[in-house]
Amino acid sequence: MGSCLEYLLQHKLLETLCTLGKAQYPPGMCQQVLLFFSKFLSQMQKSLLQLINVYRPVQKLIRLCALPGSKTEKEEAQFLLVVCSRVKQDPHMLRYVLELLDQPAARTPTSHQSQLCTEVSNHIAESPLPTNQSESFASSPVQSEASTCSPVQSEYSTCSPVQSEASTCSPIQSEASTCSPVQSESSLLLCLLHLTKSQRGSVCLKAYQSLLLLAGLQSGCSGEILAHQTQLGELLAGRLVELYSLLPLKSLDPAELHSWPHTSWSSQFSRSSSESPASDHMTNFFCWFDFLDHLMREAPQVLAVQVAQCVHQSWLVDVLQTQLQHTCEQVVLLSTSILCATVRLVQSASLLDQLIQFLLRTHTLTHLLLQRCDHISDQISMVSLSLVDELLQKPHRDILDVLVLKNLQSRGYLSPPAAGQDDRLTESNEDSDDLEEDQFFFSDSLFSDSQVLLPPPLCSSSSSAPPLPPSGLGSAADVVNSFLCLVPVQVRSAQLLQEGGYESYVHDAHTLVTECKSLSQSWDWPLSLPPSSSGEESNFFEGHLLKVLFDRLGRILEQPYELNLQLTAVLSRLSSFNHLLLHEYLLNPYIHLSHSSRSLFSVLIRVIGELMQRIQQVSNLKDRLLDTRRHLLGLNHNAGLEHLTLLRGIIVLEEFCKELAAIVFVKLPLDSPGPALTHLDQR
Repeated sequence: MGSCLEYLLQHKLLETLCTLGKAQYPPGMCQQVLLFFSKFLSQMQKSLLQLINVYRPVQKLIRLCALPGSKTEKEEAQFLLVVCSRVKQDPHMLRYVLELLDQPAARTPTSHQSQLCTEVSNHIAESPLPTNQSESFASSPVQSEASTCSPVQSEYSTCSPVQSEASTCSPIQSEASTCSPVQSESSLLLCLLHLTKSQRGSVCLKAYQSLLLLAGLQSGCSGEILAHQTQLGELLAGRLVELYSLLPLKSLDPAELHSWPHTSWSSQFSRSSSESPASDHMTNFFCWFDFLDHLMREAPQVLAVQVAQCVHQSWLVDVLQTQLQHTCEQVVLLSTSILCATVRLVQSASLLDQLIQFLLRTHTLTHLLLQRCDHISDQISMVSLSLVDELLQKPHRDILDVLVLKNLQSRGYLSPPAAGQDDRLTESNEDSDDLEEDQFFFSDSLFSDSQVLLPPPLCSSSSSAPPLPPSGLGSAADVVNSFLCLVPVQVRSAQLLQEGGYESYVHDAHTLVTECKSLSQSWDWPLSLPPSSSGEESNFFEGHLLKVLFDRLGRILEQPYELNLQLTAVLSRLSSFNHLLLHEYLLNPYIHLSHSSRSLFSVLIRVIGELMQRIQQVSNLKDRLLDTRRHLLGLNHNAGLEHLTLLRGIIVLEEFCKELAAIVFVKLPLDSPGPALTHLDQR
């Protein structure tokens, strides 16, 4: 230690500077003191914060920051950033700058706390509490009315060399009057949070960076200290709630909300204010959300979980859940749109866990959100389907387990193999005979122009044919053709514009299947199907999600075009997952369904039957389909309004069947034998 530094410390010059800065004597002294401390701390080659003549002045200067009406925000932000940078280099200094006890005091009895405070007070000289200190942050949301720390602190306010001068009792321990690890409103964390609200971008940026430096400490027990001995999680979540409350819900656009692009928290410092105040409020909210998400990715696990839990309780449960359960459709639409955007934007595993806990483990809310996929309002239905679609893209196993797989696990959708096999064969033969007599499906002219192979019959009428295995029969090529041949030739319009067949979807299907496979690769899904419980006398229920999806799919001919696109997108994504149960239930057209069950293929067959009845009322069907397809492609702006919903539904249905065929093509090798449908390609 040099002689100059030794003199500075021995004569408590740092204390003197703090006193002069606080008194603003001479005027502007506080600014100069902040600059001096910033240079002093940043240029120290060795850590000195553990020395009482250093950390006590630093603590006092921190309490002078972020005061109401301060004109030195720039210098304050720089000083706090330097302090946090020193803590980053020496994590054991965290307790000193946060003014915490040497030992955690979260649940310490009163007698033990008093003993600790007495022992420390016996050998530490303290300065009196400034008269105006208690008034500095009177408006802080975390201020406690119980200002006494223990019976032995009537004169001095600190319990240790690193205890706050304005220490208050935690609300949790107010009855016991014990020292709380939660700091008073004059702490470093509250100063930083206050500076994040500054109108000056450079000040905000440094405050954000300082918070990230503190939260990113990985050494020692830094994470436990910040999680359990400070109110960092509550403060960060409280700021999120504050920004959310500023959103003008009545003037927001739901479509803009739920498709809000990823906005990096640092981008707000380089952007100019928009003409719309609502857009500014949305940007501020999503930037802070991205900041929290980034902080939780960088923070130790214990701190990330604690912050995520605070967000769950303070925002999701206390605020958003009430709006999601509101009776006003506009409130429901906006809150669901915001929730959809946050699910899409979240990347932190801890925050994603809490979102899933909120959405899928709150039974009444889960059921309500799924029911709204089939809401009377098409807008609410669409944003609810979008929410499901976003959930399915998240790397969390519970999503598929809760929404779909738990209901398919019993395989109750299969008919009893023993008692019902003969009856099923007979019934299938009768169904085939009925289809052969149906002019819509097997007329001489139906497939005269088609080059696509017909799917094989569901079963053979020959007595020498092998019995159908419970898992189904048919090669991958047969399954592809089964979906391609669902839509009759006279309602196909893609070839009229020389558009490709299902092969045009193969690239997109490969991308989708690969994406789903990468999500589920670590989920250890079983390599074989579970035993079927179809022999039990119980009605199979496909689950609330599949129920609303199948119900919606059954009405595809009478729904808005955009809603149909979102519906088929969800079903395609579900079909792309490499789970045996999903593949069997959604993509195997040859399974024998129980009496009360339906599958994706059976729903499509019913839709085709309804389609063939409804097109009898449409004249010039081919020309109208061609005009509608051109209109959807932007090639024709004069499409007629008559039967427009039906014609669009037919086009979506045709493209959806081709997309399903492409997914099967990607998932299964074309030369696979019949049982390949239950043994997915493990490439």
